[in-house]
Amino acid sequence: MDYIEWYKNKLISILNEIYETQAQEIDRAAQLMADTALARKNIYAFGPSHAGMMVEEMVYRGGGLALINPIHIPNLMPNVRPYAMTTMIERLPGLATITLEKSGIRPGDCLIIHSVSARIPVVIEMAMKAKEKGIHVIGIVSKNFAENVTSLDPSGTMMMEHCEIVLDDCAELGDACVPIEGLGYKAAPTSTVGGAYVVNSLVIKVAEKMLAAGVQPPIFKSGNVDGANEYNAELMEKYKSQIHYLN
Repeated sequence: MDYIEWYKNKLISILNEIYETQAQEIDRAAQLMADTALARKNIYAFGPSHAGMMVEEMVYRGGGLALINPIHIPNLMPNVRPYAMTTMIERLPGLATITLEKSGIRPGDCLIIHSVSARIPVVIEMAMKAKEKGIHVIGIVSKNFAENVTSLDPSGTMMMEHCEIVLDDCAELGDACVPIEGLGYKAAPTSTVGGAYVVNSLVIKVAEKMLAAGVQPPIFKSGNVDGANEYNAELMEKYKSQIHYLN
């Protein structure tokens, strides 16, 4: 078997599944984000450990929406050593509450939380506390995963239960998908490609909705294109009240 081709075909099938099953909810989430932006309120994004890659995907990059403000928790990013600390830290009670209180997020703002399994305390607590504060919460999860595991949070709830809108990245249970003969378990994750498709679909739809409202969407140009630095600087100045990651 050509496992690389198998993996490619599996990822294509996941992208097709997202397109066929999530279009309506992606549109709803994008409308919420666009309404937040047009009301001059703020959009934030959070994901622990590898889930944070989708936050990085959305923030300060060519083709991305300039208004996505990352929430970072020290020692929950890939630069921590030893890396296994992330597993322990993401299960600490109270961590999300403190982070949310110090993030600057306010009622009426929008928070995107990415967690493939939706079961770890830091994302559950953050979604729960954000909802209590009147913040709009959009969750990105794998329902294949989240609906087949139990909560690790003291509340016994899953992240989805505290989200206004839930988007499914259609990743596999356990994330990995390639059944290599003789290995005994699967290799090669699925959530990265599916998650990137979901978050960039949100960017596309938000841009469409802002244009429909007569507002030029603040989409970054790549800094490696001539003239982009000047364009991006003007964009950041125009939207500086909604961009909080520059200082």
